[in-house]
Amino acid sequence: MGQNISNGSNIHNWHESYYCSLMHPFLAYARSKDSEIIALIREMVECESPSDNPVAVDRFVDLIAAKVSGIAKVETFPGGRFGRHLRCEFSLPGDKKEGQILALGHSDTVWPMGTLASMPFREADGRLWGPGVLDMKSGVAFFLFAMQALRELEIPVKHSIVLQLNPDEEVGSESSRALTEEAARKSLAVLVLEPGTGLEGKLKTARKGVGDYTVTVRGKASHAGVDFEAGASAILELSRQIERIAAFTDLACGITVNPGVISGGTRTNVVAAEARVEVDIRVAREQDAPILEAKFRSLQAIDPRCSIHVEGGLNRPPMERSAGIQKLFHTAKVLAAELGVELEESSTGGGSDGNFTAALGVPTLDGLGGVGEGAHASNESILINRIADRTALLAMLAAHL
Repeated sequence: MGQNISNGSNIHNWHESYYCSLMHPFLAYARSKDSEIIALIREMVECESPSDNPVAVDRFVDLIAAKVSGIAKVETFPGGRFGRHLRCEFSLPGDKKEGQILALGHSDTVWPMGTLASMPFREADGRLWGPGVLDMKSGVAFFLFAMQALRELEIPVKHSIVLQLNPDEEVGSESSRALTEEAARKSLAVLVLEPGTGLEGKLKTARKGVGDYTVTVRGKASHAGVDFEAGASAILELSRQIERIAAFTDLACGITVNPGVISGGTRTNVVAAEARVEVDIRVAREQDAPILEAKFRSLQAIDPRCSIHVEGGLNRPPMERSAGIQKLFHTAKVLAAELGVELEESSTGGGSDGNFTAALGVPTLDGLGGVGEGAHASNESILINRIADRTALLAMLAAHL
């Protein structure tokens, strides 16, 4: 994955060797590879891979497969209308491996092809910038170098270490969910390479479940000027229903319901025959999903001439902070302290593929990737000075679990 870069200074080399000798070996290794890790991140970011472009995603998959070809067994799986799924089992030191640890990431980004023209990869102000650099190509790069660290430092590993990259995480994991769950069932723990929370890089020990509903109202069309009373406005009925739907939010229980997109009608002089609202839901506890489902299904029209049709539901279960997750975080916290890092935990309303693995009862630790800000935004970036400790922590987790 690249060659060592000489700094051309014997004095500088002496100082670097001296200070590295005072560091944890994994941290010293990662710092010695900083320039190589940055080069790999750049290569990944400049290999654009939006979810809706399977050819581009496949190109990224081929890039990663080539990078690990000498240190891992590589398999790819068809992704249907998405790019291919990638699974890599690493060849690492140690005797016969029992069980596996799954590292989970995704190859797709939210950024359309050509974004690099207006948002190029760059290194400035102590950060790396570019589309997908935080979410989540840096996390993948850290993991690849963590595996290389285990090999070069000859650290024995007790379990098989498997990396799976999904091509459709940003758009709901339609094609990858079954593969993710299959791999999770074989795993002792799951390490998710999504970015950490905030500039502190907090790990994620809880995530809300995510779902969506489409509520369609069908009324009766009529001429708004000539025959107004003969019509039953779907738009008017929908507006009344949206008030009800928004009231399903219960912040105390971690339930949010957001009517995000509305549409309906054809012309201003026609009483609307149809209107619909698309609604985002988030739940902190799995037990709340069926309650919310019942509320949506029980919606009744106020105007008896209108009808209501409801579609959708929860598509990503919540990642609840189980005893297994707590124990896994405690392990990471202790290991991070050896690197001089005070690790914190967080919960978030956003979902990841870690939601699926946690819902199966497999201890899952999320947010182990880049430390930065601006995911899905024009200021997407990671802190360069957090590359080494993140890489070292991933290596330590693989070795200690």
